[in-house]
Amino acid sequence: MSRILLGVSGGIAAYKALELVRLATAAGHAVRVVQTPASRRFVGPASFAALTGAPVLMSEFEADPARGVFPDQRPPNHEPPSHLELVANADVYLVAPASANTIAKLANGLADNLLTSCALAASCPVVVAPAMNNRMFEHPATRANLRTLRERELVIVEPGIGRLAAKGEEGVGRMAEPPQLLAACEAALGAERSGSRAESWRGLKVLVTAGGTREPIDGVRFLGNNSSGRMGIALARGARARGADVTLVAANLVQPVPPGILQREVVTAAELKQACDEEFPACDVLLMTAAVADFRPAAPKNGKIKRAEGTRLELVLEPTDDVLAGLAEHRRNGQTLVGFAAEYGEQAAACGREKLTAKGVDAVVVNDVSRPDIGFDVEANEVTIIARADDRTRFSEQHVPRASKADIAETILDAVERLRPSR
Repeated sequence: MSRILLGVSGGIAAYKALELVRLATAAGHAVRVVQTPASRRFVGPASFAALTGAPVLMSEFEADPARGVFPDQRPPNHEPPSHLELVANADVYLVAPASANTIAKLANGLADNLLTSCALAASCPVVVAPAMNNRMFEHPATRANLRTLRERELVIVEPGIGRLAAKGEEGVGRMAEPPQLLAACEAALGAERSGSRAESWRGLKVLVTAGGTREPIDGVRFLGNNSSGRMGIALARGARARGADVTLVAANLVQPVPPGILQREVVTAAELKQACDEEFPACDVLLMTAAVADFRPAAPKNGKIKRAEGTRLELVLEPTDDVLAGLAEHRRNGQTLVGFAAEYGEQAAACGREKLTAKGVDAVVVNDVSRPDIGFDVEANEVTIIARADDRTRFSEQHVPRASKADIAETILDAVERLRPSR
């Protein structure tokens, strides 16, 4: 669990901050919120308090019932200054939305409200998500202020392009979507925690597959699965933070790919296999998280199959190629291969051990997708890492309790580091 301090400034995009809080708490993070007076014209503190389970503050002069701690902490016996205690307890400070006015204050070191005072006192990573009209965002003053923040090593989550708040207005300035904001916070947390590990994968080439393949039935329908690709994205981001060159083979993802990662988009199992066949020879580490279809319709139809009353549609399925086993057959010395097994129920670990042997890989990460709170299409996971021991004849098993997928990814990457010297 990490602690995210969220600063909300005035702007219509403040409504997105509610969704960010929901995603962050669902992923196991503790969240506190500070608001500017203007932001309360758009979203009231009661909404944030309900989602975080903690009081929301606007001024450093108002009493904090929680005395500066997060929901997972015990309050101190004294009443510390809130602008100091909140950031002292935070692992990352996200300002979202960050208005042009707030960005100008941050760039110039002003501290005239609780949000900006926290920013000036923060020793944790600070992430800023601009949100404003395109003319304000593109103004030289705003661009200069953002350059100043980047030079001070604040993380800027670039806004998107599209419809803006004012009727008929379009352009750059839309605040990044909540999943992207959470990903930026988790990336900042990963980089901060990596410390000396930040360069530990420098020079390594890492190939990650993520998402779920779709096998066409006709021109509009397909067989698919519930994989969102979140686990693969977390692994790609974590490997990149450690200095690796990362290629992500992305099958129908629901989240944007972080910057600095080469993306190859695929749809079907056959397309994923082709991309992996091309990228695998050059990689040092393969992280095969994608949920690849085991079967596909043998004869997909062109166009759309019409429903006729009184008739039945019968599908004949044929097996797809086993991508991971095929890659393992052509591995070279020095490559580390990790498979992922989405299993169901009490036999999940046993199935993972069988898969480790059958596919000829170094480790298999098993998660039980019978549970609704982990696995597919949720922000958290709980896994067992089954790896070959040094003598290659025995197994080691590491259970990783439920946590955010970003934290799970770091544990998996640590396990990969332990595997590599043995090869």
